[in-house]
Amino acid sequence: MTHIICIANQKGGVGKTTTAINLSAGLAVLERKTLLVDCDPQANATTGLGIDKQGIERNLYHGMIGQSQVFDIIIDTGITNLSVIPSRVELIGFEVEMMAENQREKVLHSLLSPCVDDFDYVILDCPPSLSLLTLNAMVASDAVLIPLQSEFYALEGLGQLLQTIKRIKQGMNPALKIEGILLTMFDRRTNLAGQVAENAETYFKDMVFKTRIPRTVRLSEAPSYGKPIMFYDAACIGAKSYKALAAEIANGNRRGR
Repeated sequence: MTHIICIANQKGGVGKTTTAINLSAGLAVLERKTLLVDCDPQANATTGLGIDKQGIERNLYHGMIGQSQVFDIIIDTGITNLSVIPSRVELIGFEVEMMAENQREKVLHSLLSPCVDDFDYVILDCPPSLSLLTLNAMVASDAVLIPLQSEFYALEGLGQLLQTIKRIKQGMNPALKIEGILLTMFDRRTNLAGQVAENAETYFKDMVFKTRIPRTVRLSEAPSYGKPIMFYDAACIGAKSYKALAAEIANGNRRGR
């Protein structure tokens, strides 16, 4: 059965897109057929997979406004078992164009419905805001994965996101769960990272993934080469960490809270 996970946090710079790309690639390496949907107008997940945005005729925007069917905007990444629905800057216009439309929060769900059964996992990369695009991603998903930066103020704002998830569960998507909280940019050499991890585990207990994503230069470099980390430097700690996260999810260790 297809499992749809959106990766969301309204705070920018916490590793959402890095996680979307590398979790998707990790699941593909585990032979799970995976679709990555770039729901961010910045389109960093698109370029991070080596796709030339300017060479794309149709992208998520055209699907969301009804000009294209979902199968017309799915692109093969060149990585076995991994496909992507790309984005581009015009996606920012979706929110304005749909402002007066009924059921505007269900547009992405309707778009993806014909294709989801073709995949084991669908990963949605959200923009860094609690916008209509993020709302669409949560309504279309089974679960939310929350990247949490291992730095000061990391937990600040998380309450707002959890309240948003709670409201969506109460109204638009009662089945929505929290896949887990993922500690990112983790530097085990610092007391601060350890304190953030301790606080997260105290408040959220087993919702926190066992896997922690380290702060590493190789993870920062990989997108500029248009490659997921395991295809850029498979031996580095970042690649091993995302492989471990993919295994944690694929093996059924979902938090489902």
